[in-house]
Amino acid sequence: MDLEPALPPSPPKPKRRSAEVVLHAAEVEDTRLRKPVNTLAMQPKSHRITVLGRKVWNKLLKEAQRQGMDEETHSSPLREIVRGIDFNSKDVEQVKKHLRAMITTLVEWQSPTKGEGAAWEACAMLAHAKLEKRRGGEVWVEWSYAVNMRQELLQPFVWADLDMEILFQFSHHPALALYEICARYKGVGRTPRQDWNWWRPVLTGKPDGEKTANFEYRMFKRDVLNKAVAQINQISDLEVELKDYKEGRFVKDIQFLIRPKKQRSLLASIDGPVDLALLNRAEALDIDPEKAETLISEFGPEAFQRGLDGLERRVKSDFAEPVRDSYRYLKSMLPSEAKIVVAKIEEEAARADPTSPESRREQEARMKEWNDKFKTRIREELIAELQALPVEQQAVIAGELLEDLTRRNAHASILKRLQTSGWNHNLVRGEMIRFYGLRSRGEGWDEPTAEQLLQVAAESRPA
Repeated sequence: MDLEPALPPSPPKPKRRSAEVVLHAAEVEDTRLRKPVNTLAMQPKSHRITVLGRKVWNKLLKEAQRQGMDEETHSSPLREIVRGIDFNSKDVEQVKKHLRAMITTLVEWQSPTKGEGAAWEACAMLAHAKLEKRRGGEVWVEWSYAVNMRQELLQPFVWADLDMEILFQFSHHPALALYEICARYKGVGRTPRQDWNWWRPVLTGKPDGEKTANFEYRMFKRDVLNKAVAQINQISDLEVELKDYKEGRFVKDIQFLIRPKKQRSLLASIDGPVDLALLNRAEALDIDPEKAETLISEFGPEAFQRGLDGLERRVKSDFAEPVRDSYRYLKSMLPSEAKIVVAKIEEEAARADPTSPESRREQEARMKEWNDKFKTRIREELIAELQALPVEQQAVIAGELLEDLTRRNAHASILKRLQTSGWNHNLVRGEMIRFYGLRSRGEGWDEPTAEQLLQVAAESRPA
């Protein structure tokens, strides 16, 4: 979860290219999945959801969204569904096993953000599934979704924008499930705060039962949370940090702090037009220009150039075996080359401004803007509530405010203005907002939750 508006902005229109390049562009773009928010925190009630099952379900959803609402059932060659997934077995029985589990696994669909879904929903992950051989002997898979979920699944109103290539890399369900949630909230910098017991079935993919009723938090943290966070930080574009909150001596709630990975955020700042010379060099090494542009965008032109240098040296070397796939070889080199570039950027940034890197300033400025907007909004709401009250009730609250100000030894001018001009006077209004906010909403009334920040940020996103 990128921090998305109700409807994320449409991607920019691609430049006109040759038919062959347009085909490659479509392949790259097809790695994005618009996953509805109510599918991010599925709570299984009958059977376990495995990491492979979740990956296959994501692929089925991606393909169903492509086919659209006009199709009540969807079908695709099985090889397309398992392509890119760590599915090494050729035994169709294994495929049947996972499809059968999706049909029989009852889940409760929910968003991590409280109250975001319009209604509570529960049904199986799939309504039906079928494998059959079609013309040419190729195996196809057919599937459908429950009627009450089709619209939300295929044409979601609010979704997380996920990169399937990153999802494919996860080997554990807790890490995959947590990453999907964190990806949605990466713009706001933190997930919603929930009771740790809420997270347990969501991340493990296992229904709660008698065995988990007495499960201790320290074990959940050791065996599930820490491992999930470690895998996300190792292989994804995010850095995630667990934060827990105690009630008395025991942990009650947890949430996750989210930051874009420093390497990627620094490299992303290297902006400008793509150097055509780099694309020509890549094409000479049998790397498609569209894929080359994607790598340049992800790792930066300097790291890409360093990678091309290494690839050219490898091609010209006396190794016994030639490079079988130039693109994959180059892509495997770029993370280490990018680290070298990042180290240079950090060194230069440290010399220029050791305390405030540009990326951190921008993030802090954005968070401050959202916080300020929230505080302005909540104050306006409180004033509107007060003004809507009967005059007699306003007078009672003003009397209580006077007692509170007197007890706190407020300045005499404020007490006088409250008694002579009322609570809406400029000198008094701020005190009334504080007093009424605390009384009507409790401690922390002017501190936004992750959900409230999400809403402000969504409304602040340009149309």
